[in-house]
Amino acid sequence: MRNVTITLDDSTAEWARVWAARHRTSVSRLLGELLAEKMRQEEGYHAAMEGFLAAGPSPLTETAGAGRPYPSRASLHER
Repeated sequence: MRNVTITLDDSTAEWARVWAARHRTSVSRLLGELLAEKMRQEEGYHAAMEGFLAAGPSPLTETAGAGRPYPSRASLHER
């Protein structure tokens, strides 16, 4: 574990202390959990992006003689 010093404005620091007290935790633990969650999200995003990009492009033309035409503009933009 590492100790880190942060600077917060007074209203943010007060809110964090109250929130932590209501949830029976510390401001330090609150911030540690928030940062760890942010790190997991970012790592998950990058892993998903790498997987997507590794698949390579997929053509919009007929695929290997399957006889499927280009999708229509309307079908691509259906909501």
